[in-house]
Amino acid sequence: MKPPEPRAAALDQTRAPYFAALLDYVDAGVIPFHTPGHKQGIGMERAFRDFVGDNVLAIDLTQIRGLDDLLQPEEALVEAQELAAECFGAQQSFFLINGSTSGNQCMMMAALNPGDKLAIPRNSHKSAMGGLIMSGATPVWMQPEVDEALHMDHTVTPETVRATLRRDPDVKAIYVVSPTYYGVAADLEAIVAIAHEHDIPVLVDEAWGPHFHFHPALPLSAMQAGADICINSTHKMLGSMSQTAMLHVQGNRIKLDRLKAVYKLFLSTSPNLVLVASLDVARRQMALDGPALLSRTIEIANEARRQLNEITRVYCFGEEQEGRPGVFDLDPTKITITVKNLGYTGYEAEEILRRRYNVQLELADLFNVVALYTIGTTTEASDALVHGVRELAREDRPVDIFSPSGVLERRMNTGTYKLPSIPPIRLVPRDAFLAATEFVPFKLSAGRICAEVITPYPPGIPVLSPGEEITPEIIDYLTLEKKAGVKMQGPYDDELKFIRVVR
Repeated sequence: MKPPEPRAAALDQTRAPYFAALLDYVDAGVIPFHTPGHKQGIGMERAFRDFVGDNVLAIDLTQIRGLDDLLQPEEALVEAQELAAECFGAQQSFFLINGSTSGNQCMMMAALNPGDKLAIPRNSHKSAMGGLIMSGATPVWMQPEVDEALHMDHTVTPETVRATLRRDPDVKAIYVVSPTYYGVAADLEAIVAIAHEHDIPVLVDEAWGPHFHFHPALPLSAMQAGADICINSTHKMLGSMSQTAMLHVQGNRIKLDRLKAVYKLFLSTSPNLVLVASLDVARRQMALDGPALLSRTIEIANEARRQLNEITRVYCFGEEQEGRPGVFDLDPTKITITVKNLGYTGYEAEEILRRRYNVQLELADLFNVVALYTIGTTTEASDALVHGVRELAREDRPVDIFSPSGVLERRMNTGTYKLPSIPPIRLVPRDAFLAATEFVPFKLSAGRICAEVITPYPPGIPVLSPGEEITPEIIDYLTLEKKAGVKMQGPYDDELKFIRVVR
C-alpha cells in the first residue's frame, strides 16, 4: 500500500473551526428567515426549551452561507474534517450524523458492486446487513472464534481470513469487526497484510474503538494497522453527541470519488449542526487531552475489574485471555461481568442493578453484562457499580427478579445453552429482502428462507438474515432469548410469533 502523502505542516489542533462558525453566526445576531422552524428556540415548546437551554437551540441552524454544507464542504467543514483526519491518522475523514450505521453502508456501497463477494464475520452488526442489502453484495460468512466458557463470539483470526480467501479467491473485500462489543480486538495488522497480498481492501467496523488511536495501552487502531477504511462511533466512547460518528479512509484501494458519491446518497441534506459541531470539539478534546483523559479512564476501569474479580462467583475477563483464539488484544475500558454463577441471566442482573441500585449497564446477554468506562466515567460512578454487583452476589439475600409489573418472578433456567451455527445461505440478501413473501408461524418455519433481519438487541448481531434458511437450532435459540426477555429488532412481528419468509 502506498503510504499517505505527508502534510506540508501540522494543522492547529487547538482550533474547532466548525463550532467557531456557529458561534460567529449567533454572535452576529442574524435575523433568521430559514429553517429550522423554531427560529433558535423562539418557537420551541417552553418546557423543552427551558430544559435544553437557549444556547443549544441557538446553534441548531441550517446549512446556509458561512455555515457550509456537509455534503459539499467548502468552508469551515473542510478544515474541521482535515483536522479530524490528521488527529485520527487517516488520509481523509468524513463526519457522520447517522451513526456508524450510515458509515457501514457507505463502506460497503463504496467497495462493492452487486454480486461481489464480501468476506464478513457472522458477529457483524445489523447495519452491515443493511449495507449488504443495498449494495447487492453476497456475504461469505466467516466464523469468529467462539468462547464456550464466556458464551460469546470473539474476532476472526488471520488464519480464518486466509482460509476464506483460499476457498473463495474471488472475494472482493474483507470486512472485520474490531473491537467486538465486549472489547476484544483482532490481529488487524496480520489480516490487512493477508488481504493486501490479494490486493483487496479491508473494511473495519471500529465503532467501539474510536479511542484506540490516543493511548498506547489500548489496541492498535484500524488506521494504524493499515486498514483501507473504517468507521468510528465517536459518540460511543468519546465526547461527541449521540448519533455522531466518523468515517476514515487511506490508501488507493477505496475509490474516493465513489465513496464521496455514496456519502452524498446516505447522509441527510439537513444535518443537525449541533451534532456536527460536537464532532469538531470531540476531535479537539482528544487531540489536546486524549492521552491524559484515557489514562485516568483506564486506571478507574482496571481498579473496578480488580474489585469485581474479588467478588465470589463473579468473573471479569482481562489480560489473562490475550492469546486465546480470536483474542489478539483487549480494550480495558470495556468491563464484561459474567454473572452466570450467581444464578442470574445477564438480563436479570441488568434489571436488578437498575431497579435496586440505579446503575444502568450498556449490554446484557444470557450470561453477561457489559459496563462501558469512558472519559466521562467517574470514580464515584464506578464505586456504585461495584457495590451493586457485590450486593447482587451476596449469599444471604434471596435470588429474585422483577417482572415488568414490579412483581417478583422465578428465574428462568438457560439449560444447555449454545450459540447457533451459521445457517445455510439460499439467496443473496438483497434478492430475499425484495422477494415476494408471506408470514408463517415462527415455530413452524424450519426449512423456509428468511426475508427479514432478526436481531436480539443489544448487542445488535443478526441471528437470521434475508436469504438464510431457518434451522431448528435457530428457532430453539431465539425462543430461549425471547423467554429471557430480550427484544428482537428487525422482524415485522415484534413478538416473533410469525416470521416473514420468501413465498
